[in-house]
Amino acid sequence: MPRWGLVVEQNLGYGRQGRMWSVGVIGHVEGSREEALAALRVRAERFEPVHPSNPKSRALYREADGFLLVVEGVWQPWHCRFTVAEQLYDSAAPEPVRAPSAAEPEPAEPTDATPRAHEPGPGPGPQPAWDAGVPEVPSWLGRDGLP
Repeated sequence: MPRWGLVVEQNLGYGRQGRMWSVGVIGHVEGSREEALAALRVRAERFEPVHPSNPKSRALYREADGFLLVVEGVWQPWHCRFTVAEQLYDSAAPEPVRAPSAAEPEPAEPTDATPRAHEPGPGPGPQPAWDAGVPEVPSWLGRDGLP
């Protein structure tokens, strides 16, 4: 069954020089394209864009592959585009778990002498509203030998 990404594109920043177009995946749906579009519509209706901070009105339009949200601000209108896209692969996805066959023995529980595999930490949090390429954790944090 195909997996669909629910994608939002919106403007971030202010002014002519500071404004940029940003993209983010707000969810996934496994099923048909129509099911993905129905889930995307619910997300688009409830979505709170970064700009404008004090909206006067909102209008949601349906397009062939998704939706367009136009939000009237105090000074100017802003917009967000919502689309569904079929996910073909994900390099960060975990490997599928396969059931052990009768020929393969069950792996023994690790003992104190057996080194344990490193367990990955929690996944990344939500996409920051403003991403200027600055790391959230500085590279020097936790290093020994710094003055």
